[in-house]
Amino acid sequence: MTGPSKKTERETFAAYCCDEATIDLLKAAAPSRGWSENMVFSGGIAGAVRALGAMPCPEFLIVDLSDSEDPRADVQALAEVCEEGTVVLTIGALNDVGLYRDLLHAGVHDYLVKPLAVDVIKAAMHSAEEAMNAVEEVEEEGPASEGKTIFFIGVRGGMGTSTLAANTAWLSANGGESTALLDLDFHFSSSAIQFDLEPGRGLLDALDNPNRVDGLFLDRAVVKPSEKLSILCTEAAIGVVPRPAEGALEHLVDTMANTYRNVVVDMPRHMVPEQPEVLNTATDIVLVTDLSLSSARDCIRLKAYLKTCAPAASVHVVLNKLGAVPAEVEEKDFANSIETEINARVPFDAKAMLLAVQQGTVIADHTKSGKVTAGMKAVNSLFTSDSENADGQKPSWVNKLLQRKAS
Repeated sequence: MTGPSKKTERETFAAYCCDEATIDLLKAAAPSRGWSENMVFSGGIAGAVRALGAMPCPEFLIVDLSDSEDPRADVQALAEVCEEGTVVLTIGALNDVGLYRDLLHAGVHDYLVKPLAVDVIKAAMHSAEEAMNAVEEVEEEGPASEGKTIFFIGVRGGMGTSTLAANTAWLSANGGESTALLDLDFHFSSSAIQFDLEPGRGLLDALDNPNRVDGLFLDRAVVKPSEKLSILCTEAAIGVVPRPAEGALEHLVDTMANTYRNVVVDMPRHMVPEQPEVLNTATDIVLVTDLSLSSARDCIRLKAYLKTCAPAASVHVVLNKLGAVPAEVEEKDFANSIETEINARVPFDAKAMLLAVQQGTVIADHTKSGKVTAGMKAVNSLFTSDSENADGQKPSWVNKLLQRKAS
């Protein structure tokens, strides 16, 4: 049996099998999804690689690894002829957990072990169809050019930076914009737990294998508190020091920015000198601070450093947890010393925070009104071009943005 003829448009489905029993099974299952049984061929993964080198790759591809001597290498060869976004389902005779994990890490949608039942194949096809639809939605809902990539950095420890980043991400998503929250604290991430969720497992894979990262990978790696909000984080074992591959963080953030309208990055301050290149992906950087003398010093130092590693980013200074401890420096003196106006203020509200934690959500979700939520909305308004200040006037940064666009 020969492969399909070359066409200018992608087929929806094709399969390459190693034996007649599998061919008969897939021919029986394909019509249940509205796919043609004539797109089931012999030749296994080797045949798939040969055929797809000379024709457009289908959206969904089933390949049989039963005759492969080196499945990992063959899947890599297949990846080189597949188009981005192709959903690949592999089947084989080897029941090996290590192989299964390696195939998933290589971007394969799933691996099924023979002997196969028709209901199992139909369920796998249904899952693949959902994955294809997810890719289409990502392409259709891709961010407009005015989407934001916002880094939150606490100038000192204990500033409540992660809480502020999570609330900003929730407010953005609740406003109807597809938003991703990326937590770069590999060991002690709190982003997922703020929504009463378990972290996903894909962040470390993304940093080890940046070539795997695309919209489909992200869709499988994130956890989703809501339809519009996705969270990418991890809890690496204490003692294990993740070392991102060169360029992996920049590629990850860029891919997220191409997948979601807004990306909120919670970046521990120790990573600023370790990964300065990733800051160049930022449209905005928020320095979260209190009114202490040491924070004033570190604001000055960070601002100077950001001018070199993120010259195009807009830098905002936000006072957080106001009232939690007495101010060491008056706000006016603080602003004068760092030579920057304070862009937003968020008061400390222990009761609101406790109630939100008990409900497994963020403050802005649990407490729709109140001073702390108003402060968080003020932070979010720094990144929305249609926001207005309390006097009903456009904030100065919007005027600057409009001036840049006009020029």
